[in-house]
Amino acid sequence: MYENIRIVLVSTSHPGNIGATARAMKNMGLSELYLVNPHVFPHADASARASGADDLLAKATVCASLEEAVAGCSLVFGASARLRSLPWPLAEPREAAVQIINAHQQAPVAVVFGREHSGLTNDELLCCNALVHIPCNETFSSLNVAAAVQVLSYEIHMAGRQGITEVATDSPLATADEIERFFQHLEETLVEIEFLDPDKPRQLMRRLRRLYNRARLEETEVNILRGILTAAQKQARNRLQ
Repeated sequence: MYENIRIVLVSTSHPGNIGATARAMKNMGLSELYLVNPHVFPHADASARASGADDLLAKATVCASLEEAVAGCSLVFGASARLRSLPWPLAEPREAAVQIINAHQQAPVAVVFGREHSGLTNDELLCCNALVHIPCNETFSSLNVAAAVQVLSYEIHMAGRQGITEVATDSPLATADEIERFFQHLEETLVEIEFLDPDKPRQLMRRLRRLYNRARLEETEVNILRGILTAAQKQARNRLQ
């Protein structure tokens, strides 16, 4: 039912959490499990905790990097138990689920869950368009990763029952790998025109990533922006001749 929706676990340390995640997903009709550098997988504990969702474990995709896991995705949410010092677009599960259901009709989407004890790093969040935060008891706010997956999976399933609430755009949204190539091109150009000092980058690229991720660029918009960057590079190189 939701073959374009990926649940991505990053560096999961306990295989039982992978199995419990598979069970939570299958309960809500999700089937696409991606594992980024799991500490131990496959494992008997994963199969035991899956409780009948072994088929999801059998076809789980194991990736070497988060970039690989979200390649081709037009929308990526990073689940976070804590709010970050650098503001990032933020949604609660119900709001995020509506966006996911709307977007998955056109291209794959992903919800990324971090390590059991430390969550996602700031660098990993750069792969995400937005954060999804589950409101909890402020004095005890850390959810088990499989429990967090269950909450998001439930909200996605309920949003799916309500149907699509937005009209699809004429141009498809740019995928995560297309956006990543744009960011690489942007950084290269900013260095070349001497707007960005690579020895003192500060927060510039992180803030620009936040800006463009919030915009959710379409393919044609990325092509336009990269065309502008290429023209800027040509002008900079002509001045040096």
